[in-house]
Amino acid sequence: MINKSWFKRFSVTGISLWLFILVVLPALLLFSASFLSYDNNHFIIFKFSGKNYAELIDPLYLKVFWQSFKLSFITTLLCLLLGYPAAYFIAQVSPKYKSLLLLLLLVPFWTSSLIRTYAMIALLKTHGLINSFLLWLGIIHQPLQLLYNEAAVLAGLTYALLPYMILPIYANVEKLDYRLIDAAKDLGANWWMRFSRIILPLTVPGIINGILLVFLPSMTLFYIPVLLGGQRTLLVGNLIESQFLEMQAWPAGAVTSVTLTIIMLILIALTKRFLKNKQVDI
Repeated sequence: MINKSWFKRFSVTGISLWLFILVVLPALLLFSASFLSYDNNHFIIFKFSGKNYAELIDPLYLKVFWQSFKLSFITTLLCLLLGYPAAYFIAQVSPKYKSLLLLLLLVPFWTSSLIRTYAMIALLKTHGLINSFLLWLGIIHQPLQLLYNEAAVLAGLTYALLPYMILPIYANVEKLDYRLIDAAKDLGANWWMRFSRIILPLTVPGIINGILLVFLPSMTLFYIPVLLGGQRTLLVGNLIESQFLEMQAWPAGAVTSVTLTIIMLILIALTKRFLKNKQVDI
């Protein structure tokens, strides 16, 4: 009993210390840096300034945030349209095939997402596999411009984040009470009525969690827009990376990071409130 109590205190203390050093402390430093100044010769000047937050109303910042929200929304929608049928299909197959499909879904996680992005470049570039195959079939007579545009960025983000949509939905579909579906079928409900009135409402928590897991990271994955979109696509993640590493304007980068974090926290809070109300309704 004493050993268990000691192990519990040790574990809780270690985890708390770990979270404080790697999460809380960096967040506090970032928030503090957002109120400091900078110039061309110094990353940070220890002089209080609120002008960094005032610069958020600059049209450039607003354009970048709007572009990020737009691409993140489209990416999330694509992942949902592709991920929901995939998750439902995986949940319906026999157990031996289900394990194989889940394994194939998780295999990409064993490889760096950066390497997978370079693999997409090999597919989409002018003399890549897709253009070469289309030319060989005679469908096109000159290579298509598949790279360095928003479509390429959307394809890269969707490919990288699709498993994060499939897994939460699959977890909800797997727990469905199929007796309700059979009862609705016996009462004469067609496929659409069974889906819209039983399956979809019961899988809303998985959909919401999948949306969060896709929408929030898609705004911050800076290397995919850089590699697949070139200089034509500037998202919030790219802006933060540029402010810290290229412009060396750390307070400005801290402001953008804090603003993005606040937006994400608001979205998470709204999602939790929605799921709580949905659970009560159910």
